[in-house]
Amino acid sequence: MTQITTTDVAIIGAGPAGMLLSHLLAAQGVESVVIEARSEAYVASRIRAGVLEHSTVDLLRSVGLADRLEAEGEEHRGIHLQWPGERHHIDFVDLTGRSVWVYGQTELQKDLIAARAAAGQRIHYEASDVTPHDPRTASPSVTFTDSDGRAHRVRARAVAGCDGSFGPSRAAIPAEVVNTWERVHPYSWLGVLADVAPSTDELIYAWHPDGFAMHSMRSATVSRLYLQVPNGTSVDEWSDDRIWEALADRLGHGQDGWTLTPGPITDKGVLPMRSHVRTPMRDGRLFLAGDAAHIVPPTGAKGLNLAVADVGLLAPALVDLVRRGDERLADAYSDTALRRVWRCTHFSWWMTTMLHTGEDPFDARLQLSQLRWVTTSEAGATGLAENYAGLPIGF
Repeated sequence: MTQITTTDVAIIGAGPAGMLLSHLLAAQGVESVVIEARSEAYVASRIRAGVLEHSTVDLLRSVGLADRLEAEGEEHRGIHLQWPGERHHIDFVDLTGRSVWVYGQTELQKDLIAARAAAGQRIHYEASDVTPHDPRTASPSVTFTDSDGRAHRVRARAVAGCDGSFGPSRAAIPAEVVNTWERVHPYSWLGVLADVAPSTDELIYAWHPDGFAMHSMRSATVSRLYLQVPNGTSVDEWSDDRIWEALADRLGHGQDGWTLTPGPITDKGVLPMRSHVRTPMRDGRLFLAGDAAHIVPPTGAKGLNLAVADVGLLAPALVDLVRRGDERLADAYSDTALRRVWRCTHFSWWMTTMLHTGEDPFDARLQLSQLRWVTTSEAGATGLAENYAGLPIGF
């Protein structure tokens, strides 16, 4: 027998987008049920983004989710841009009055889980065969099987697909109404976590003839570092010693007295670099948010922030839809969200192509010229700062 549940909004996906959406809806008296294919432990431990835009932090503050962020996160004024022999600081606060925060997605996820647990949020983890139904009616639903093998149907007035690029939500939109734009870059990132204090005060983005490198951090005792590698690279090809040697070379160990301190590597992974935008972000009463609709390369630190911006727009649209029967914000949601999606997609592409090296020496000269312009022109630096620190959610 199928267990029937009725709610205002069925949310597919319990990552940051889905959990934040449930929190925003609850603050306006709108009920939701969250359905997640993975376990709670898996969702909570995924190592993803670590830089939060000014607008993201403002939204989290406004709904009471920033206490631990402000106590344990790190506010950064800007970033360093580097190439051999030169390093320049881009100060976002001086240029735009907006900062960014370093706070890992795993930490934000903990905050969201704690907040929703305290509120009694209904969440079904380890759900299988999750399927949205009847999105073009006023009564859509989601069916799934729980971890004990029981069949469920959640009847709702709207469905939010926050289940990533491989979830069922995007597949539920008919192919004949979907447009897809994609760019696959000819390189990947080898990312590592290391139990060592960061060797830098703020993120370093480094252009180098051997390939891009980045020094980021997750806390005062954990560093996050990246190396550009060819597509198809296996982590088995990179020993810890080889990783630290490449990082030291590309990040400029010894340059102007700066040193890179190595430490125990606790995690390695290879991340392909691609841009993907899928439109529209709505079909009837099925709404997509986050990676279900778009993916950007991580160079511009936009993935998590775009997901937050999506649900920041989607929440009031769903409140109006289910509480007042007002469809105006819901009708505008896809177009409004996509303006920011495409702006961030362009910025991510711009940062990626400026910093990642290839085989063409002509391209390398263009990249260095662009880096010199960005670091010496107030207009160039301001453009980078405005985009990196983040435009207003509904710009």
